[in-house]
Amino acid sequence: MKKTYLILTVALAMGTTLQAQTKSGGISTKMLKDIQKEQKLDGSDRALINAIAGNSIDDLTKNHRNAGALDTHFSIETRKQTITDQKSSGRCWMFSGLNVLRGDFNLRTDSTVELSQAYLFFWDQLEKANLMLQGIIDTANKPIDDQRVQFFFHYPINDGGTFCGVADLADKYGLVPADVMPETYSSDNTSKARQLVSSKLREFGLQLREMVEKGKKESALEKAKTRMLGQIYHMLQLTIGEPPTTFTYAFKNSKGERGEAKEYTPMTFYQELMNGQQLNGSFIMVMNDPRREYYKTYEVEYDRHTYDGHNWKYVNLPMDDIEQMAIATLKAGHKLYSSYDVGKMLDRKRGYADTENFDYGSLFATSFGMDKAQRISTFDSGSTHAMTLTAVDLDEQGKAKKWKVENSWGAAWGQQGCLIMTDRWFRDYMFRLVVPNAYVPTKVMQAYQTAPIMVMPEDPLFLPDE
Repeated sequence: MKKTYLILTVALAMGTTLQAQTKSGGISTKMLKDIQKEQKLDGSDRALINAIAGNSIDDLTKNHRNAGALDTHFSIETRKQTITDQKSSGRCWMFSGLNVLRGDFNLRTDSTVELSQAYLFFWDQLEKANLMLQGIIDTANKPIDDQRVQFFFHYPINDGGTFCGVADLADKYGLVPADVMPETYSSDNTSKARQLVSSKLREFGLQLREMVEKGKKESALEKAKTRMLGQIYHMLQLTIGEPPTTFTYAFKNSKGERGEAKEYTPMTFYQELMNGQQLNGSFIMVMNDPRREYYKTYEVEYDRHTYDGHNWKYVNLPMDDIEQMAIATLKAGHKLYSSYDVGKMLDRKRGYADTENFDYGSLFATSFGMDKAQRISTFDSGSTHAMTLTAVDLDEQGKAKKWKVENSWGAAWGQQGCLIMTDRWFRDYMFRLVVPNAYVPTKVMQAYQTAPIMVMPEDPLFLPDE
């Protein structure tokens, strides 16, 4: 009797508590009963529960009909080069950008070179630190909970970016070969050093806001910021290394034959690599964003790597136009910087991306029906990873069937360091492409040269590639 009474009392108390806590819009007792009433587990459901408890969802939903041998033939393919590895860092944008540059150099000269990501990363982090501190000064008269002020304190520094960052940094600081400034533990594994630099920058940001509040002159703010950047520079020296100012280097040709050794500075080396040209002004960035009007140019405020550099600017295009430019560039032998939502429908073991790789809907007895625009708008999809587009396979009508990218996850990953993707996946999950001016149609270039529409960096599609 006592046990029955106790159970009844607890049950009534739970019902009363749930009812008391529920406001309009909450989960009420009736709503919970209605939800639970629909949960009629049969033998198949119980088998699924057991299977899901001990296996990954991807293993259970892998589409067996799509698991045959991969077709690795490509009708158009650029020259192969060594595969890089970004390790535990968010520098995919830099690896992809530098892979494009060394591919172009090899195409022009038949010389091979691996470029130092550590060198450019040092300057990237110092420049981003300055961008944050100067942004704090620029917005110091706004309340600390202002959206733009919060942006600077929330993201004082990061190791993500876009090809625009490669252009601004290389044009300003030059480049060096990989063996002149090799990777360190902290350049390969960026999280801890980034956390510490970010903490110091937030501390400095508060100090600068206090100086502005006290009416300090611009010269005093500049002096304080210089001192602060000196501390950041020292932290970068210790974790990434000291950037070289001069070095001796000899290029090798594709047969491995060594040329004449020369003395270089980072800038003279960059000028030889680029045949005396600069990156800025030599390309445009295009994007497929079906939420926005096509053939319009957009610019992302504060989405740049250097305070005195270029905001990320792009022209929004349909996928048909983007594919035509990609094919034309690949036919000429040039690799392209490109970015994707790489985690979607990716068979990591095979290095294969296709919309039919997994059947999640059947497992959960539902469907996942959002289109590309809806996925972007709801933060369900966006550009997450940059890779180097290297090949395309065309049908008899000249339309793309599949594509290949050179990844930066090491040579042992996927298809010998590369990823093959079907055209249907490419259209759904490809977002950004950097195209040399020579392969941009007049209509697209005219659209790119119009006054840009400013958009905010908080937009779901403008997170940096990592």
